Amino acid sequence: MAATKKKEKEESLIDKFNDFAKDKQIDRTTLVSVLEESFRNVIAKIFGSDENFDVIVNPDKGDCEIYRNRTVVNDGEVVDENKEIALTEARKIADDYEVGEEVSEPVNFEKFGRRAILNLRQTLASKILELEHDSLYNKYKDRVGQVISAEVYQVWKREVLLVDDENNELILPKSEQIPNDQYRKGETIRAVIHQVNNENNNPKIILSRTSPEFLKRLLEAEVPEINDGLITIRRVARMPGERAKIAVESYDDRIDPVGACVGVKGSRVHGIVRELNNENIDVINYTANTRLFIQRALSPAQVSSISIDEENHKAEVYLKPEEVSLAIGRGGLNIKLASMLTEYTIDVFREIDNEDNEDIYLDEFADEVDQWVLDAIKAIGLDTAKAVLNAPREMLVEKADLEEETVDQLINVLKAEFEQ
Repeated sequence: MAATKKKEKEESLIDKFNDFAKDKQIDRTTLVSVLEESFRNVIAKIFGSDENFDVIVNPDKGDCEIYRNRTVVNDGEVVDENKEIALTEARKIADDYEVGEEVSEPVNFEKFGRRAILNLRQTLASKILELEHDSLYNKYKDRVGQVISAEVYQVWKREVLLVDDENNELILPKSEQIPNDQYRKGETIRAVIHQVNNENNNPKIILSRTSPEFLKRLLEAEVPEINDGLITIRRVARMPGERAKIAVESYDDRIDPVGACVGVKGSRVHGIVRELNNENIDVINYTANTRLFIQRALSPAQVSSISIDEENHKAEVYLKPEEVSLAIGRGGLNIKLASMLTEYTIDVFREIDNEDNEDIYLDEFADEVDQWVLDAIKAIGLDTAKAVLNAPREMLVEKADLEEETVDQLINVLKAEFEQ
């Protein structure tokens, strides 16, 4: 009865490993190698060495045969019982053995004992974990940038744990989640494969819903012309959950790339907007003409003139006063996205009117304004009173790193000078 139970344990271990190998599509050679190595580890712990053992694994039958090979020596001359057998003992197995011959005899797994079975279980568990890690890494290492659907398994404060269709664990960090996204266990969400790390053979699959690549892939899935190569996405800039700008280009003059991407009455972007938690999407025509590209990127504002510094990737944009707020956008969102999209630092200015009043250098206001405030304004390239008055208030606050109250006091002082 004991022998039967031991045999059942042996077979169940191999069967379990065999089932795992099939699920993970592990080839037969690897399967046999891992099982043999696991048994040899146990044998080496018991007998001190496994070099004189033959281990034959048959995963199809779910069993393993183990044979120990020992050399026949004269009675009383046995030095290593693991590798040598006395002539008298050998002839109990077969009466025609002679000194110097090799005896091969089966070793029953039941003789290994309970501790050996536990060792085998631990070794197999370790090998399964290694193969799971290898399988997970190999599955995802070449898929960075692809969109995947996965099920929410656990929601934590700093990250969400998801599982794919093979129950592999995927991670969606807080930093890669769209603000105000809500996740519930069991629901399916989409994200782009952002990173595949494999430090110390411990793979981590990092997903993202905030990456520009995610928006790009979603648009590719919705617009057939992109997959057909007729339209290409040249640039993507996102403020996740708020707003995005996409620059597209058509290789066919008959196709309007913006219209094709937006669809009739916005039909092609509606689904993407919902997926991205109502993130507004602006699609513009890409052009290699930097001035025109910046002008389009600042839409819906109408630009009057642009001054370009190509070496430092800076642009000064002049607009009518009523257009400035449109160019900047709520919370500076429009100008930030335009800068991201064009890869230029954009400064917005009101058009200077044709008044006869002469301009005044800021240093002349030192008796009315603290010198450190004037220095902060001059540090961002504004040296005169009119230059400051023509610059948007929001830009002065952000770029000069001044308090709103301080900026308002400065503007009032400068305005008063020209009103006199």
